[in-house]
Amino acid sequence: MIEDLQQAESRTASVVELARELIRRPSRGGIDDYGPVLGVLEDWLAARCLPHRRLHDDAGELVGLLVEIPGGRPGSWWTLDACVDTAPYGDESAWSFPPASGEVADGWLLGRGAADSKLAAAMFCHIAADLAEHVVDLAGGLAVLLDVDEHTGGFGGARAYLTDEHAARPAGVMIGYPGVDEVVVGGRGLWRATITVHAPAGHSGSSKNVVGAISRAARLVTLLDAAELPSGAGACGFPLPPKLSVTSFHGGQGFSVTPDRCELNVDIRTTPSFDSHDAETLVRKAVAELDAELPVPTATKITPIAVWPPFRLSENEQPAAALLNAAKQAGLTVRPKTAGPSNIGNLLAGKGIPATAGFGVPYEGLHGIDERAHLAELPTVYAAYKRAVLELLKG
Repeated sequence: MIEDLQQAESRTASVVELARELIRRPSRGGIDDYGPVLGVLEDWLAARCLPHRRLHDDAGELVGLLVEIPGGRPGSWWTLDACVDTAPYGDESAWSFPPASGEVADGWLLGRGAADSKLAAAMFCHIAADLAEHVVDLAGGLAVLLDVDEHTGGFGGARAYLTDEHAARPAGVMIGYPGVDEVVVGGRGLWRATITVHAPAGHSGSSKNVVGAISRAARLVTLLDAAELPSGAGACGFPLPPKLSVTSFHGGQGFSVTPDRCELNVDIRTTPSFDSHDAETLVRKAVAELDAELPVPTATKITPIAVWPPFRLSENEQPAAALLNAAKQAGLTVRPKTAGPSNIGNLLAGKGIPATAGFGVPYEGLHGIDERAHLAELPTVYAAYKRAVLELLKG
């Protein structure tokens, strides 16, 4: 492992330089043009003769870049995945450095995307270059997916990759979200819906007692907040309980009209013992109670928006086993973690593809102000990922 760390240390400066160039190309999800940031990667890959191609969605929009390194022997393909689009900057005046800085100060790489996940993208490209020099010894192949439709929630790069008839289906995926103390091996799923609450419109000054859509919707929120969900660990030792949140509430305009329509968004995080069917059943029960308690001519409408299953790998399942073992051999004390928020691992789980969804350098300010990634641990993280990939590709 000492040799692995020495090789990783020799790559660190190049990894950081590539990451700096990526950070300097703004690529906020749904805001910026992704051509410049992918162009940096394409130039780097082309200079090293690494096979790569752009990915497009069904509408022809650019959603990612795919690097493919085939091995010299038959076997399974494994994937390293990192997004190179980012969260928005937020209040730029609150930052203590420019969001597209790309500078290194006091051992930190600065700027939006430093943590999530341009440093990981640079690292994975370098690992692909390392492996390309020894393909004859590898079984199967390595793909590096560089997604530019992740922070939109669309995961267009991953979807295009999984439906690409020319790409080998991966046996598993390792996603380069940051955090050095944990390997994320699972996450709660989700069930999301928009609920449209109706009522007859009326004048707010009317002598009649009008129960408007906003009042009915507020009652529904009360019913949802009072709904009982399982608590504690659930089936198969899943360590987190389900959770319900009302995340949006919109209706009405001005002052003189009680509106006839109000919409609210409901987000339920699911588990193996409380799945999407249970989530929908709970919401429909609350809606039925509302419509019975405060009846109106038009029934409340539920429009499901998204469903992702929960997932959790055991420590012995790949690719979790390879990454956990490699991190420990690199001298890190890591633990497997099941995350509360959902992530791209849930999308992959829905396709039957096992994934880890986080292991990388320490970080601060992810999705907030002053995002930065700590570089001292980079050689160790690099060595761990490379060792895990080699373990998976040995056949």
